[in-house]
Amino acid sequence: MDLKKLINTDRLVALFCDLVAIDSPSYHEEEMCAVLKKHLETLGLSVTQDDAGRHYDAAYGNLLGFLPGAGGEKELPPLLFCCHMDTVVPAIGKKALVREDGTITSDGSTVLGADDVSGIVSVLEALQVIRENGLPHRPLEILFTMSEEVYSRGMLYFDETSLRSREGYTLDLTGPVGTAAYAAPSIVPFTVVCKGRAAHAGFAPESGVHAIAIASAAIGRLPLGHVNDCTTLNIGCIEGGKATNIVPESCTVTGEVRSLSHETAMAQLAFTRRVFEEEAARFGGEIEFSHFIGCKAYATDPARPVVRRFENACTQLGLTPSLVKTFGGSDNNCLAQGNFQGIVLANAMNRCHSCEEYTSIDELVRSAALTLTLMCSGE
Repeated sequence: MDLKKLINTDRLVALFCDLVAIDSPSYHEEEMCAVLKKHLETLGLSVTQDDAGRHYDAAYGNLLGFLPGAGGEKELPPLLFCCHMDTVVPAIGKKALVREDGTITSDGSTVLGADDVSGIVSVLEALQVIRENGLPHRPLEILFTMSEEVYSRGMLYFDETSLRSREGYTLDLTGPVGTAAYAAPSIVPFTVVCKGRAAHAGFAPESGVHAIAIASAAIGRLPLGHVNDCTTLNIGCIEGGKATNIVPESCTVTGEVRSLSHETAMAQLAFTRRVFEEEAARFGGEIEFSHFIGCKAYATDPARPVVRRFENACTQLGLTPSLVKTFGGSDNNCLAQGNFQGIVLANAMNRCHSCEEYTSIDELVRSAALTLTLMCSGE
């Protein structure tokens, strides 16, 4: 059976436009959560909602739905399909505009929200097709997470022991449908507060310790950009000083390290800290250094069934499977730290995190068809 032909394009696009219109910036996905919970329950899933939001003063959390297997010759292990409910800013007042060529964009004043609404509608349309056609399928778990865009803050408080699945797919990747990431980096943001000593910049500049000079000297020694083929280092923000006639006593620098090797990420972080410490000592100042692990690197063995199933599903749909490494994080980084095997699927979103974000009708259909094929897989 050609499962792609069962996708209802008009319904898929209408649902995409409806969900895009819901304001759902990180930490404010209340309405989206309520709407998606109703959709899952209408489709016959049993749904639970955790209390992850209480850690962020929100009265909602991650949604987990379960649908028992049906119609198969044997009971197969469940598969997880994961998407996130939030969008990056600017995200208030989003509206999807369907162009004549089938491209879907915002009006240019906000992001579109295809990251991750295109993944959500792929899952919901696949479930709808299964229900209305009585298709045999394996047991399915659907996880819609909150606040993924801010370093998977929803997953931070998700109880992964509640999952029945030991493998699955996160829909949260740019690129043509048929692309999947099997490896992703550790992302480690850091903050350095360089501390000097204030002085009058005209009468006694030599009695001050220039905090911005400390920061500048340290940054000049750092290998910004690609440190090697698996690691990047970036300084993103610098803020300091109070007036042009005062030697600045403080300068705050923020940045991040990314690496496909967690050990390498931490080594680069340690080097970065040491450079700032050395420059502060040279100038006669000091620093405060802090960091947190936004997400931790993983790599899924391409020989695993979760990857082979994806490749076979692509072939079945006439798609060319492409396995890649990504320098972006996702909820799969969190899932992969336990006894879980997963990959991240490209799901019809492009130029994400910008007001130029777009998707297309054809890619939405392909994403939904791939999701459906995986849900109905007998492998």
